[in-house]
Amino acid sequence: MGVPARVLTIAGSDSGGGAGIQADLKTFLAHGVHGMSAITAVTVQNSVGVQGFYELEPGAVFEQIESVATDIGVDAAKTGMLASAPIIEAVAGAVERFALPNLVVDPVAASKHGDPLLRPDAVAALKERLAPLATVITPNLGEVELLCGVAVRGPGDLLAAAMAMHELGPGWVLVKGGHLAGGDAVDLLYDGHDAVELTAPRLATPHTHGTGCTLSSAIAANLADGLDVVTAVQAAKRYTSGAIAGGFPLGKGIGPTDHAWRFRAAGLLRPGGPSHPTPVPFPYGPNPYEG
Repeated sequence: MGVPARVLTIAGSDSGGGAGIQADLKTFLAHGVHGMSAITAVTVQNSVGVQGFYELEPGAVFEQIESVATDIGVDAAKTGMLASAPIIEAVAGAVERFALPNLVVDPVAASKHGDPLLRPDAVAALKERLAPLATVITPNLGEVELLCGVAVRGPGDLLAAAMAMHELGPGWVLVKGGHLAGGDAVDLLYDGHDAVELTAPRLATPHTHGTGCTLSSAIAANLADGLDVVTAVQAAKRYTSGAIAGGFPLGKGIGPTDHAWRFRAAGLLRPGGPSHPTPVPFPYGPNPYEG
């Protein structure tokens, strides 16, 4: 049997299971790659918000990455919640020392509920140390404004935002425009020369916890499998749209996306409990298994 591609997530744990390390590993499984993890922080989190978080020692984060990279190997990596400047420095040092390829940086600054997940001292470190190492960086609109000071009020501002983010040094920038008003969810992918607009129907659901983690993990999985950046991002957006379409309610607040939606649509999962989501049609395109 062949060995699957190896993908490492460097991020925080979500006790509610919808985002963070948990969402990343579910996404990796859905893409058929071998998922590995280096935990940066443990959050106290559920569907209504983040009640607190506890950072790991930067040395412990570095050593997790070292252990995986020097034995198993890494075909792609992604970062999520990094919490503090010392952790970002440790991660950047490990990426450089072990030459981790295909790095996807999701500059997580806050939870879906708006709870802060990035300390103020970490913003400069993220910009100066980690962003230049990224193959792809995937900021949402709030993160663009935090990192670059560019406010995006409409689709016409996406290119300026992508250009400002690209000046931080990543190979590619994916500015996520899902928070903009309008009929479609529009993202912009930019490499310093060319821009590719990615659109998908806007889905009417409140259950979107973990979408950023899911998208960045899907991109990393696709890069690990050898897809070029544009194809990897396009396929990741299709997968994430399907996961959002299958989002389901849990708890009293924002429910998660359905990372297993392709398995569910294919009838590969046994029926669950009373809250188990029913299969939903793929939001667009003829092939629900593509990407």
